[in-house]
This record gives sequence, structure tokens and C-alpha cells, in this order.
Amino acid sequence: MPLHHSLSLETKLRKKVTSTFFSQTKSHSSRDEPVKIVSTTAVPSGSSEYSSGQTSADGNVEVHAASEPLAALLGCSGRCSGIWQHNEFVEDTRRKVYLARNDKSTPNMNKCTANVTIPPQTYAGTPPLVIARGGFSGLFPGSSYNAYQFALETSVPDVILWCDVQLTKDGVGICLPDLRLDYVSNAALVFKNKRSTYIVNGVSMQGWFPVDFTLNDLANVFCELDPNRTYKFVSSCTVIQNIYSRTNLFDQSQLQILRVEDVAQLKPPGLWLNIQHDAFFSQHNLSMRSFVISTSRSVIVNYISSPEVNFLRSIVTRFRPSTTKLVFRFLGQDNIEPSTNQSYGSLLKNLTFVKTFAAGILVPKSYIWPVDSLYLQPHTSVVLDAHKEGLEVFASEFANDVPFAYNYSYDPVAEYTSFVDNGNFSVDGVLSDFPITPSEAIDCFSHIGKNTSGKENLLVISNEGASGDYPGCTDLAYVKAISDGVDILDCPVQMTSDGIPFCLGSINLIDRTTVVQSNYSSLTASIPGLGDGIFTFNLTWSQIQSLHRKLKLLFLAALLLVVEALQLYLTSPVIGMLRIPMFTSAQDYMKIKPVNLWVYDRLRKKALAAIRTPYPDSDLYRNPSYKNAGKIIALSEFLMLANNATSITGVLIRVENAAYLATQGLSVIGAVQDALANNQTVKKVMIRSTNSSVLKSFKEHSSYELVYEVDENIRDALNSTILDIKKFASSVVISKDSLFPRNVGFLTVLTDISSRLQAFKVPVYVQLFSNEFLSQAWDFFADAYVEINSFAMAGINGVISDFPESAVKYRRNRCLGLGDQTPTYMAPVQPGGLLQIVSPQPPAEAPNPVLKDTDVVEPPLPSVAVRTPPSDTGNGSTAVPPTPPSGQPKVAVHIVLSHLVIFLATLLLF
Repeated sequence: MPLHHSLSLETKLRKKVTSTFFSQTKSHSSRDEPVKIVSTTAVPSGSSEYSSGQTSADGNVEVHAASEPLAALLGCSGRCSGIWQHNEFVEDTRRKVYLARNDKSTPNMNKCTANVTIPPQTYAGTPPLVIARGGFSGLFPGSSYNAYQFALETSVPDVILWCDVQLTKDGVGICLPDLRLDYVSNAALVFKNKRSTYIVNGVSMQGWFPVDFTLNDLANVFCELDPNRTYKFVSSCTVIQNIYSRTNLFDQSQLQILRVEDVAQLKPPGLWLNIQHDAFFSQHNLSMRSFVISTSRSVIVNYISSPEVNFLRSIVTRFRPSTTKLVFRFLGQDNIEPSTNQSYGSLLKNLTFVKTFAAGILVPKSYIWPVDSLYLQPHTSVVLDAHKEGLEVFASEFANDVPFAYNYSYDPVAEYTSFVDNGNFSVDGVLSDFPITPSEAIDCFSHIGKNTSGKENLLVISNEGASGDYPGCTDLAYVKAISDGVDILDCPVQMTSDGIPFCLGSINLIDRTTVVQSNYSSLTASIPGLGDGIFTFNLTWSQIQSLHRKLKLLFLAALLLVVEALQLYLTSPVIGMLRIPMFTSAQDYMKIKPVNLWVYDRLRKKALAAIRTPYPDSDLYRNPSYKNAGKIIALSEFLMLANNATSITGVLIRVENAAYLATQGLSVIGAVQDALANNQTVKKVMIRSTNSSVLKSFKEHSSYELVYEVDENIRDALNSTILDIKKFASSVVISKDSLFPRNVGFLTVLTDISSRLQAFKVPVYVQLFSNEFLSQAWDFFADAYVEINSFAMAGINGVISDFPESAVKYRRNRCLGLGDQTPTYMAPVQPGGLLQIVSPQPPAEAPNPVLKDTDVVEPPLPSVAVRTPPSDTGNGSTAVPPTPPSGQPKVAVHIVLSHLVIFLATLLLF
């Protein structure tokens, strides 16, 4: 059966994939619409911000100096009028913004006086392209019908569909992301005895290869996974997801292997054919050259790429660049290009040669922004050099669910904008597994300034400051959150044994510090209701303060040991040609480093503030170079910092474990009230707790906004329960799963809990938002902005985030407030839209409970017990330095160096 006649299932699924997932939106205006300029504002020459024009309701355009991208080339000192004809300007149809061409823009203006230069952007001066690698391969199996169709529905209107072309035994071109069928399909299960070994670019490879199968072979055998998880053979071979961090629940959807012609039948705005292994297919008497030439007669092919020079040179005269552009694909810089026997790094230095057979280059993103230990290095000149040679530049290897540079804080939009909006250059396109993200990055987030006013009324509340970037509740985390533009700065209050309130995300020091590696590890205890740990109320404030010591002190201490080792080496006896350090016992070892060992041990026993890494088993570490940086601060310091930050509107103080602390003679409520009284502020003060009795205690003595946190996933609340909550709180915090519950990682429904609470005039804040893709449902495509947008569109009042910068940036994006003109990539997802096309359907999970009256009732807080003030006794709970033993160094020449390092370390220590 011909493959293109076997798409009935995909056709059947098309409506589900494309119409049930996103809210319906209308397309933007036609490119033929003339625009009248009604007003302008001057833009300085060479400005990195464009002058832009937005179409108003009456068809006119206001042009003004702003951070809008792809905008009109116009700068005026006063009002201007005139018509910009379609043949003079290129409209960006995605948001009704008109971009003037460099060489043809001559609008009829009467009063324009300022001169404007467009900042360096793409080579053609048009928006960067979004190229969907195998369609939406970050979700569906790559190169499947669903992947391609979903990319068309969720990306910019001019998205380019990418097809990795492989040839079958009978010369048919199919789209598969890997040469080995067993990597991307179930061929190994269908054809168990067809495993082969071939030489590919000089490397021996084993697997199932397309050159061993005809198209009918691949079309007439099908593997389906039955409920007992055993395979049975039905009718055809299918594609599967080959990235293990992605869901495999679509592997059973009977997604057939597609021909190039099948992809073309989807009528994409552009088609990109990548020819990765021309030399390999030539060895098997299959001609990629003949295939692409013959295919181009019936299919519009916009781009053809290959990492093989000879292939591109063999077809360069057969294609007109105005119709089909040839692109040379660079592999790793040390990889050898088979035609020239040169490394790709060497070829990069000879772009003049590349220009003889290609119109552009496709490079891994690290060619442009190199990384070292996953930290960004200065950008290279690749884009600028290529543009000077007349070559377009496309960047590859973008995926939301693969760790990228820590500088981006797990924000893929930030990564994309660094390639298209950095003030120096812009690539001409990006190759992505998640085309929705570059679509929103280019169209909604590029070229917006930090001072751009927000279009969404969404309160942004930090979670332990910017705890995704620095250790939570440290000075660095709070300063970063303020810089990010957070509205409400938070402080989870803990108590020390001497009654000092301070900010830390957990009462258990093990959760937020390296205390187990310190001299306080002997204080481990097991407490009912709190668990096992080393608790804040067992240490004094002076001891807690020591927990912020930075790693650079340990470096200095280690330097002391190096000095001592050098002393030992130079004074040791020489045996033969070697100088051997001689000591016969631990006592001898102690004698050779008396002072240095004391300094090192004292530093080693200082626990450090530690950044919380929610997903350590997945290597999703947060800013590891700063994992122990920052200073833990007292509540009074926090309030002073907040008062001096003019950009924030309020503070949120979280109070937990008040009942237990009272039994220990510590009044956390009293400590918070005293701190607020001593640090008067005009900013909003919010008190948050899971304990209604705590909020009642504050309500008796203050007019703060009291926030009740529901500490379980719920789907609804009784009317009587909501009325009870209003007696002690004015707003509520709920979990993400309370609004959007999940089943096997997919959203199921949108509950009514937010709208129900708001109907009683109770604002709703939702937690906890993180940028790491593992924190998000599959429906959000490993994209924090898709997630935040869906919650915001559900009508919540605020978000609580480890990464407040992302939430603040979301509010500023230009794709909000467009009504029925909202693009699909900024429309809220429809819960259940993806889950319904999973086959077979997973068992339904029990719904979350309804919040009842008894769930919010807490017993009264106990009276605060009398407590004897603690003292530092030196009995092990406090590290007391030993008296340094005296003694003369063995080598006088090293005395000055050793003492100097000791002196520097001591200054930093105290």
C-alpha cells in the first residue's frame, strides 16, 4: 500500500491536534494593506532600539521610539503624514509592524528631520526564520504527521518545516531524523533479523538502515504496544520518540513514516531538506543529487542543507537562489568534512570558499555563543563575518529540554533572544525542536526593554528571592529579585535559639545549607512533625551568620596547605633524584602545619548557604558556580533592603511552625511584629501561613494583607469554607495542580477553584513556578512562558516563582492584549487537548478533594514557654578555635608568604 494513501489515522487526528489544544485566534492582516503614518517620535541615529509602527483600529499607524522589533525605518522630530506603500515596506504580518527595506524605503514625508540607522540584524533585514526540526519533535515523534501539523499550528505563520532526508532501497526519499531506523522507529522490533553494519563517514555503525528496506517494507508492517506491554504485529512500521526525557505516550499512535511528498502536501510556508549522508547513500548506488533535483520539479523546496561540500557543489548550478537556497551545515569544529578532508573549524575560516557553493551556513549554537562548563563565553564574530561574505547564518541545536547555559536560568526564550536581540547581530534563523518557543521569542519578547510597561495585571511574588539563580533568602537572591522587577519580595521567617528572626526557606538547615558538613553536624535531631534535621532554633544568630562563608575562603585555606606542602618538600631529604617528604606519624604531620591546619579546619567547619536544586538526578543544577554564595540575612535587614528598593510594591512574610516554636520558648509572631514595628514601611505588608490561627493572631493587631496557603491540591472549596477563610485571610495561595491537575504528566481539566474564590472577592496566587522543564506539564512544551500565560489567562491574580525575572518578562511581552488577534503561541493551552490523543488512554486518576470547613480550622496557638537564653559554651555546638601551637618554620624563606596568606584568610574570616 503506498505510504501517502495510509494517512487516514493522521487525518482523523488532525482536528484533535490542531483545534482542541489552543484557544482559537484569528490571523493577522494581509500584506497588501497600506498604512498611513499619523505620528512619529525621533530615534537617535545608531540606536539599538527600533522606531516602530503599530496598526491602530482605523488602519493608521503611530510610529514612535520604542523597543519594538522589525519596525519602520523612520525617525522624526515632529508629526509626519504620508503613505508607506506595500512595494516600499515589508510587513511583519505576525503583529502588523512594517519594516522598511534598507535600499527602497522612501516614504512621502513632509516634516521628517531625524536620520535613523537600523541596528545590525538579519542579513536580509527580515524577521529571523523559525525552522521546526522534524516538526514539533520536542513533543511528538520527530518527522511524524502530528509533529509537522502541530508545528504549523503553533508557530509563526512563515515557519519552515525541516526534513532529514533518508533514501530507501528503492530510492524513495523519507523524512527521518536519524540514519538508523532503530533510533527513531520501531523497525528493530518489526525486522528483528535485519540488523546491519556499515561504514558511515569512516566510522563503523550497527543498526537498521533505510538502504535495506523498500518503501513498501516500511509501510506494510506495524508495531502496536498492547495493554500487556508486549508487541504484536499489525500493518506498518511507525516512528517513535527517540529522546528519553520526552514522553513516549505518542509512540503508540500509529504515526507512519512520511515521504518528502507527504510533508509537502501539508502546504508548509517553507520546506527545508537536510541531506546529511550523501556519501553513504552513494556507496549503496543511491543518488541524493538525482532525488533532490527530481523532487524540486514537483515540490517547492526552499532550503537544501548538507555537511558535505561535494554534494552542494554538485547541485549549485541546478537551483536558483531566489527559489532554493543551499546551506552548508557545519558539524563539530574538530570533525572532518569528507570532501575536503578539512576540519569544519578550518572551513569556518574560509567563508569566501563556502560562498562559492552556498547562500548560507548552518552552525551549532556554540559556534556563536561558546560555553565553558555550561557558562557563556563572549560571542564570536561568526555571524558578522558570514554576513560580510553575503552568507545567511542559521543556528542549530535548540531544545527546551536539554540543559543549556546557566546564564539563561533555564529560560529558553532568553537563549533565543541572545541570538536575535543582543545589540550586535541577529542570526537569520534558528533550528528548534520546540518551534513555539522561538516563535514567541522573536515575535513577542525580542527588543523589549526592561522599562516597558506590563500589559498583564499579574502580581509577581518571589520565592526566597530569585532562588533559581542564587541560594534562597541570601542577599544575592534578594538583590537579583529586585533587579528582575519583582513586585512582592518574600521572607520565610525562621527563629534562632536566641530569638532572632531571619529569612530562610526551611526550618531545617539541612534543606538550605551545607550544615551537615560543618562542626554543627552533631546537633541532628528527630522531631515529630518536623522530621530529622538540624534546626534553626538550635543555633544562635552568630552561629547562623557563619553559614554564609563563601567558597573563596576555603580556597585561601587550601592555599595555606599548599604553602606548607612546599615548605615540607624543600626541607625533605633527597633520595636519589627525588625529594621525599618524610613523616612517620600523624603527630609528625600535625607539627608541620600547625597554624594552617587550624585556619583550614575552622573554615571547613563553617557551613555554607546552599542553592536548592530540585532536580539533581537530572543534572539540572542551578548556577553551580554560586551554589554557596550569598549572606543569610535577618528579618530586620530584609525589611531595610525592601524599604530601600523603590521598584517593589510590598513584602510577604511567611510564618510557619509557630505552635512548635512557642513550646520552645520562641514567639515567631511576636518577633515578626516587633521587626515590622521597628522598620516602618509604606509598602504593602503581606503575612502568609498555612495555619489559620497564625493569621488570626496577626489580624488582631494589624491591618496587613493576610494570605492563607492551602497546603494540599484541591479542586474546589465549599461556600462555607470560603466564608470561613475570609474571617482570617483576605487572599489565598493554591498549588498549580489545584488549577490544572495532571495525569501521566498531561493536563486534564481547568478547575473552578480560582474563579470560585474570586467570586467571593478573594484574590488567588498560585505556586510554585520554576523554569526547569521537569516542573511543567507536557502541555506547556518545556516553556515557562506557555505555562505562565495559561495560568494568567485562567484569571489568577499572581504567581509565586523561583525565577521572578521570567514572570516579569512575561507581563511585558507585546503579544498580550491583542484580543482575537492573539497568535496561537500566546494563546492559553486547552487542558485535556493533548491527553485525548494519547493512545491507549491512561487510567483516570481520582480527582483532587474539595476543601472543607474542617480543613481550615486549627487549634489555638499555645502560650510561649519560658526559655533559658542559650550561651556559646564551646561544648561542640559552637566551634571554638584551638590555641595555635607555637614553633619555628623549618625554612625561613617561606615565613613571609605563609604568614601573609594566613593574615588574608583571617581578615576574611572575621
